[in-house]
Amino acid sequence: MLTATAMVAGEAQRRMRALPFATVDEIAPGNSLILAPHPDDESLGCGGLIAMASACGRPPVIVGVTDGAGSHPTSRSHPPARLRATRAAELRAAAAILGSGAERVHFLGLADTRAPLAGPDFDAAVRAVVALVRRYRIATVFASWRFDPHCDHAATAALAEVVAQVVGVRLAFYPVWGWLLPQDETLPVASIAGRRLDIAAVLPNKRRAIAAHRSQYPDLITDDPGGFRLPGALLSVCEQPFEVFLAP
Repeated sequence: MLTATAMVAGEAQRRMRALPFATVDEIAPGNSLILAPHPDDESLGCGGLIAMASACGRPPVIVGVTDGAGSHPTSRSHPPARLRATRAAELRAAAAILGSGAERVHFLGLADTRAPLAGPDFDAAVRAVVALVRRYRIATVFASWRFDPHCDHAATAALAEVVAQVVGVRLAFYPVWGWLLPQDETLPVASIAGRRLDIAAVLPNKRRAIAAHRSQYPDLITDDPGGFRLPGALLSVCEQPFEVFLAP
């Protein structure tokens, strides 16, 4: 039996889809910073927000937390150095499609699948993001949801929480892989709070930004049969005409 502090993922997802709508100015007042665990998460989870804030003259700062170089570990055509550069270029291209210039894209360079939750590398990442928050006078930090089932997404959420504590900025989480959690998986959450953003008007831009991450599709890197491919189920859910932003 579930306790008052737990719910199954299916119920959490249902509640996320029923959150009230708010405007981009309400969800992201002032300047925003997006923490993306990997290049592509910014487009999958909040490409609509980026496009709409950019159209309002407030293009968000986008920070790639890990280098994404672990997606095709046995590829000979794209060894780690080349894949790292490819994925960085893809993120810049996606940001441009969404209206944010290359000068507002930054990288922490942490190793894919090994983003830390503590220790010297974690502390260095906190300092780097804090510096960006202060440089760009950020009001809101957006990060991947802590219950996304990927270690780098959880580490990015932890990074955002510490940054928010240090600088005193607003914090919101966006789900990516959390949409695909098994319906009966138990989450240690008592409630789901947050808001939805209607992105129907910019959904074509979001689709183009996601597609800019070509290395994550089957047609670019063909010599690693076990390499990562964006699954159709995730692409479908990320093409909903709304995005969800959860309260801490």
